[in-house]
Amino acid sequence: MKAAIITSPEAGPRYGDFKEPEAAEGEAVISVTAAPISPIVRTRAAMKPASDDGKGFVVGVDGVGKDASGRYVYFLFPKAPFDALAERTLVPAAMTVPVPDGLSDIRAAAIATAGLASWDALTRRVPIKSGQTVLVTGANGAAGRLALNVARHLGAGRTIAVVRSADKLDGLAADTGIALDARDADDALKAVFDVGVDVVLDFVWGSVAERVLTVAMAGRGSPAGEPRCSYLVLGTLGGTTVPLSGYGLQSSGLDILGAGIGSVPVRDYLASAGELMAAAQEAGWTPPCEVVPLADIASVWKRSGEVRYIIHPDVTG
Repeated sequence: MKAAIITSPEAGPRYGDFKEPEAAEGEAVISVTAAPISPIVRTRAAMKPASDDGKGFVVGVDGVGKDASGRYVYFLFPKAPFDALAERTLVPAAMTVPVPDGLSDIRAAAIATAGLASWDALTRRVPIKSGQTVLVTGANGAAGRLALNVARHLGAGRTIAVVRSADKLDGLAADTGIALDARDADDALKAVFDVGVDVVLDFVWGSVAERVLTVAMAGRGSPAGEPRCSYLVLGTLGGTTVPLSGYGLQSSGLDILGAGIGSVPVRDYLASAGELMAAAQEAGWTPPCEVVPLADIASVWKRSGEVRYIIHPDVTG
């Protein structure tokens, strides 16, 4: 079969032939029809060591495809060395969830890759309460845009979008937009935190998080106690570390938490996928994405991560 194969993490994936997966008891061979290239796919590919046999491994984390019965399913974490960016993959049967009838494979994959982090964060990690205020950093990205919709769908009373530049605010479904390149950006951030932010969904971390957290912690320390704010780290596109003020944390109501697999069980993450796809179909969410053939994997891999690419093995260039 054809697949996106990595023999050297530094070189990225190449299009080539790979051995066919064979299912043992409790496993399923999935004919892949749509698999996303998300930030976690790139990160995991870069972290894996080169294979000893020189044959490499297939790259990818999740996707949509047909099982042996012809049913479309969303799958997560295929069994090594088979991963999602291939014509076929091998997964534990328990790591699949049916795609709702009427939801296309491409749209299902786009919804899962863009919305699963925020859905899981707001239903499992810190369940949102009706009327709460949710702030999203990196709100112009595929995950950030859908996070605004997810938050509102789950009951948020107010949403705030934080982006790097004013042009990134166009078309965002948020009550308030803050561009960090604006002169009054820090004042605008302080104003929303003074009014009250209940949950932050941070897809960026790095310098953006440092700036947001600095403002959120400034001038706190009320003897009556500060209101709670759950700051959830969902991505690290802007950097993997952030300097924090210990005193600032002591005097604020901030709880900084990670959100993702590990902070919640895999079974909950998979259940979230089913819930998210059903909600997306009902709400009509269609995250932007670009469908490309598997044969183009090498060139797509080098392109900007701002575009969410969906690999479709059946598409020809």
